[in-house]
Amino acid sequence: MAKLTLSVDKAVVTRAKRYAKQRGLSVSQMVETYLAMVAEPSKADDLPPLLRSVRGTLKKGDPEDYRQHLTRKYR
Repeated sequence: MAKLTLSVDKAVVTRAKRYAKQRGLSVSQMVETYLAMVAEPSKADDLPPLLRSVRGTLKKGDPEDYRQHLTRKYR
């Protein structure tokens, strides 16, 4: 196991420790899991069915159009 030193805002560390404790994990386990996920390209088959069904649907979408939609929807 390798050691890794990170610089993280104190408030983020506090919240991360609280989150980890509530779930019976260590912050190290959380970071390792996250890094493993982002370092390994996911396969579409590994995604939950709902995410698989919407994957790639907004490749040509315009974020500004969506922002306007949300503005109208939540007025």
